[in-house]
Amino acid sequence: MQTGRILIADDDAVVRLDLKSMVESVGHCVVGEADNGETACYLARSLRPDLVILDIMMPKRNGIEAAEIISRERLGAVMLLTAYSDLPMVEQATRAGVLAYLVKPFRQQELVPAIDIAMTRYREMTALEGALDSVQGQIEANRLVGRAKRVLIERHGVSDQEAFRRINTQALATSRTLREIAEAILLADEMASAAAESPRRK
Repeated sequence: MQTGRILIADDDAVVRLDLKSMVESVGHCVVGEADNGETACYLARSLRPDLVILDIMMPKRNGIEAAEIISRERLGAVMLLTAYSDLPMVEQATRAGVLAYLVKPFRQQELVPAIDIAMTRYREMTALEGALDSVQGQIEANRLVGRAKRVLIERHGVSDQEAFRRINTQALATSRTLREIAEAILLADEMASAAAESPRRK
């Protein structure tokens, strides 16, 4: 079982106390408590817990509204506590980014796997998003390097291989990325083109 830092939000102090006791008895750490959805969002932003456990019925902001904000801002995994298990509620919770939910009253034997599922799903989701961002970043970097190579080929009459060698050599010499060197070449080319155009306009 993976352990994590957990934020609990429920407007019932007795429920919060029972939940905290259950959570800590299996090795998790409760880093914060809230009695309404608004405070839960504030604490999630400041504490960055691994998991936020939200009661669905809370003042100021209900659990689903808070879950939507916490999920959208990627502040941590979200698990919902509810007395309702009807399909519309489940669908609404899923759209809000809830990764697991428990129907009250629940037992510790049900709580432990639900916590584990929520945290595992969140880690998988964020890892996938990170991988996607990395791929997209590499695609954009390759596109910029390709444009920079064309600039060098046109301005200096060098081969494609030589253009890349120059970009790579400059990157190594200045401890910068290929993308940063490519962006610098493209900016210099734009400035040179603008300077060449200026006298013509006069």
